Amino acid sequence: MLKEIHAEVAPAAIGPYSQAIQAGDFIFVSGQIGVDAKSGEVVAGIEAQTKQVLNHLKAILAEAGTDFSKVVKFTIYLSSMDNFAVVNEIYASYLTEPYPARATVEVSRLPKDVLVEMDVVVYNG
Repeated sequence: MLKEIHAEVAPAAIGPYSQAIQAGDFIFVSGQIGVDAKSGEVVAGIEAQTKQVLNHLKAILAEAGTDFSKVVKFTIYLSSMDNFAVVNEIYASYLTEPYPARATVEVSRLPKDVLVEMDVVVYNG
């Protein structure tokens, strides 16, 4: 059985997808970008965008009744690996050990030309 998860404080989906879907004990959270949920405007700079993304993810997980401690997989998409160290430092401040598995990749372009996007998979069993 699938259950849609939607947090009002995170941006609404801008296409035919859900913020997150729960499938049994797993929750799959769609990619989040650094936009202000109310205005839809991109926040400025890699630090602000990274914090905005992580706060959106945190809000969606809270709506699902869980948190970062249950995340088993993070994927981080960067428009430039030059931002890796900054993103990694901020990312580390939101998480505790044991850290989830993670992939970080540089991509040629992200929605709204943001600098970072992240998605997560949660095991809530």
